[in-house]
Amino acid sequence: DFNRKMTEFSSGWQMRVELAKILLQKPDVILLDEPTNHLDIESIQWLENFLKVYNGAVILVSHDKTFLDNICSRTIEINAGKIYDYKVPYSEYVVLLNQRRMQQAAQLNNQQKQIAEIEKFIERFRYKATKSKQVQSRIKMLEKMDKIEVDEIDTSSIHFKFPPAPHSGKTVVEIKNLSKSYDDNKVLNDVSISIQRGEKVAFVGKNGEGKSTLSKIIVGQIDDYQGTFNLGYQVSIGYFAQNQAALLDGEKTVYETIDEIAQGEVRTRIRNILGSFLFDENDIEKKVKVLSGGEKTRLALAKLLLAPVNLLVLDEPTNHLDMVSKDILKIALMAYDGTLIVVSHDRDFLHMLTDTLYEFKHHQVSLFNGDIFEFMQNKQLKDLDELNRTETKDNTGNKTDKHVTQNKLNYQKNKEKESLLRKIRNQIKATENQIEQLEKQIHSMDSELSDMDNAKNIYENNDFFVRYEQRKQELSDCMQKWEELQNELEEKQNECQQKNTIKTI
Repeated sequence: DFNRKMTEFSSGWQMRVELAKILLQKPDVILLDEPTNHLDIESIQWLENFLKVYNGAVILVSHDKTFLDNICSRTIEINAGKIYDYKVPYSEYVVLLNQRRMQQAAQLNNQQKQIAEIEKFIERFRYKATKSKQVQSRIKMLEKMDKIEVDEIDTSSIHFKFPPAPHSGKTVVEIKNLSKSYDDNKVLNDVSISIQRGEKVAFVGKNGEGKSTLSKIIVGQIDDYQGTFNLGYQVSIGYFAQNQAALLDGEKTVYETIDEIAQGEVRTRIRNILGSFLFDENDIEKKVKVLSGGEKTRLALAKLLLAPVNLLVLDEPTNHLDMVSKDILKIALMAYDGTLIVVSHDRDFLHMLTDTLYEFKHHQVSLFNGDIFEFMQNKQLKDLDELNRTETKDNTGNKTDKHVTQNKLNYQKNKEKESLLRKIRNQIKATENQIEQLEKQIHSMDSELSDMDNAKNIYENNDFFVRYEQRKQELSDCMQKWEELQNELEEKQNECQQKNTIKTI
């Protein structure tokens, strides 16, 4: 690698080299602006451990909550031209921030009451000579009073949900014995995976191990490989590439970027779609080349809403997104009823979003059923287990090794059962959240219908009743889905109990 040109490396590896140049200089102050954007999870963990014990000052600009919490002991907030300094990690800062805003609101409310009482006194006794001194005193009191200000809160955020996914076959992606090389560089070797309808899958591993390559094979951007790859019946794909923002045409306006690919009825809703991603009337006429990285990412995400798809493939979608936008994207993906494949290094983003992980390592892909933090913990235990097995084999021979292997198989089977139950419970929770939101929307629309003053406008608006019936149908579908999931959960729990009973007997 030392003799290879930088252009031969992936963006993640190039970022490592730039970061290494800074760290090797051992400066008194290290200033890092979004350092985790192109690093894989293992690299982020290494950087965390390095910065924790670094003998110098470290200033971080980051939207990675876990990264900030693991390193920083101080958080500086910059808001509306003011700076607030908190001597605590990020998560504790969020708690203190909410407390500060509540205190400000309470103080402002008390001051407004005080001002109202003073003004009432002034108006009541303004023209009474016997009260003139008291009136003048209170007027001066108002003039000298320091008005309490509540910090401005930017409540603007993207808001959207993915269209309902069209029905597809049960097996969405089927890959068998797939290999891929770039010249003499082997990236994937004899890889086999199967992804089923409705699964939410994460691709994790070091940079350069083939995560993006396999994603491109799945979406049809790479067809030069060995082995077999098949998409399921009626599978339609929405794809967000790692460099999606860079692929946008800089000379086109925001509106033109969407308009050129929108078709049919969607074209009438372009402005609404862009508005959901915080592009106002002035923004939509801007050329793409003047947009920030975050704005380009939002525009690229907006393109995914132009047509309903049943397979989303997202490669590092959170790069350049702020914390609020990341959370909203995550919520939308949790409610998405299609199949999801996401390549990401963002631990907070993956947590509770995906329930199946494929680890890319040494040209191979291995399956892990569970959450990202369970995977990371299991990975640490696995490394220790390998060390212990080696020592055991040296001391006691193959008999003990077979016993350890059998225990590991039993452990893995139990983990898979637990993971399946957890996956169903997560789906039930997401469906319950959808039901709650739909019930709120229908209740709000019922209130509008009962408003006699607004009745004429509603009955003249055919779109209202179309949306009303859509919400009711969506609620009915969600209730049916919830019932099916509950039955499935009960069946799986009974199966596990029966197997445990048999083992006990």
